[in-house]
Amino acid sequence: MDLNTVTALHRPTGRAELNGRLGGEPGRPDPDLGIAPLAGGTWLFSQPQPMLHTLVDLTALGWPPLIVAEDGLEIAATCTLHELAGFTAPEHWPALALVRPCCAALAGSFKIWNTATVGGNICLALPAGPMTSLAVALDAVALVWTPDGGQRRLTVAELVVGERRTGLLAGEVLRSVHLPATTLTSRTAFRRAALTAQGRSGSVVIGRRDAQGQFVLTVTAAVDRPYRFAFPFVPESVELAAALDRVPRWYDDPHGAPDWRRAVTLLLAEEIRAELA
Repeated sequence: MDLNTVTALHRPTGRAELNGRLGGEPGRPDPDLGIAPLAGGTWLFSQPQPMLHTLVDLTALGWPPLIVAEDGLEIAATCTLHELAGFTAPEHWPALALVRPCCAALAGSFKIWNTATVGGNICLALPAGPMTSLAVALDAVALVWTPDGGQRRLTVAELVVGERRTGLLAGEVLRSVHLPATTLTSRTAFRRAALTAQGRSGSVVIGRRDAQGQFVLTVTAAVDRPYRFAFPFVPESVELAAALDRVPRWYDDPHGAPDWRRAVTLLLAEEIRAELA
């Protein structure tokens, strides 16, 4: 869609040029300033944005999409789903088997995969955002650039706080997410439910069990923000169901009613518990 109110495009090539350019959250235009960061733009260009007059193109910063280090995998906010899905994971990081099903959960065409970015998907903070599902399941830590030239870190579970709401402050930019090596060595299990084969996710449930036996279950899409449940060992069915019953509200939209989302999440969670037991 044409954004016919946009009159300026900034393409910073370094951080010094970026600082002070933004006044809102990545993926969410500031209605007062009329400025929005641009990464993939798959959401930004999907509907009218009459308040916008300026775009700041983050892809011009040239961030390497993926960096492998001893302490884990760093994924740039501008890394596309295509680049992430094409990454060949080291054998000692089996948890990265989650990447392909999480990318596929977007249910988008190859055009979307080649354009949509990891950071944009997380910062848009839609309940069904599959990059949020991946990041929270693997205890990802977000690196956030602050407008004064500093930085701060917080988990992605803390970053996404509600539907279309994040913990980013005005002028902040998500630089990257880091998947720690300690979680990448875990065994994992993935389940997804939707009302139609190519429909938006109604529930995404991911389980992880590490070498010490700790069991972590994350729930997205069925709720308005990610939920993470950790146990020192694989819980019994009753214990896991009791934990999920503490979810205060199940999401409600045309892609699934709250009672259906709760029921299917409980079912998928039990399948994962049994698989990883």
